[in-house]
Amino acid sequence: MVRPRRKLLTSGLSYQIMLHGFLLWASMGFLMPIGILVIRMSNRQECRRRLKIILYIHATLQVLSLLLVTAAAIMSIRNFENSFKNNHQRIGLALYGAIWLQTGTGFLRPDRGSKGRSIWFSVHWLLGITVSILGIINIYTGLQAYHTKTLINTGVWNLAFTVEIAVIMFIYLLQEKWHYVKQSRVILSDEPIRPTDQETSSTDEKKELSAMPSSSEPC
Repeated sequence: MVRPRRKLLTSGLSYQIMLHGFLLWASMGFLMPIGILVIRMSNRQECRRRLKIILYIHATLQVLSLLLVTAAAIMSIRNFENSFKNNHQRIGLALYGAIWLQTGTGFLRPDRGSKGRSIWFSVHWLLGITVSILGIINIYTGLQAYHTKTLINTGVWNLAFTVEIAVIMFIYLLQEKWHYVKQSRVILSDEPIRPTDQETSSTDEKKELSAMPSSSEPC
C-alpha cells in the first residue's frame, strides 16, 4: 500500500509554526510557572511592602504570559488549519479560555481577611493548577503535532522540557519545606549561653528598655 506523500512546509509556514511553539513555551512553560513560584513566596511573608512587590511581580509575569499566549492563538487562527481534529488544538482552545478566566479572577482578588477570600483563593488556585497542567500537556502535544507534520525528531526538545518541569517541581516542593528547614537550622545552631556578670548587672536596665514601646523599622 502506497502512503500519501506529506506536503512539504514552506519556509514561511515552518517559521510561523516554530514561533507559535516558542510563544507558547515562553508563556505556559516559563513565565506562568515562574509566576507561581514567585507568589508562593508570600505564604509566610508579613512585611506589607514585600507582599506588594511579590504581588506586582506575579501579576506582571501572568499578564505577560497572557499576552504571549494570545499572540500565539492569533497566529494559529490566521495562519494554521484549525479543524480541531487533534488533541493539541482542542486542548489549546480549552487552555485559552481557562487562562482568561484565571486572569479575570486575579483582578477580582479580595483583601486578606475579608469575606469571600477563602472561596476566591480556592477558585484561583484550582484554575491556576488547571491552566498549568493543560499548558504542560499542550506543549507536549504541540511537539508531537510538529513531529507528525514535519517528521523532524523532537526528542531533544521533549527531554529538555521534561528536565525543566522537573526542576520547577523540585523548587515548588522545596518552597513548601523551606520554612521548616530554616527553623531546624536555627534550632541546631542555638546553644545555651551563660550570662556574664556584666550581663547580669544590666538585667534591670534591659527590663526597663523592653517595657518601653519600640518603633519597628520598615521592612
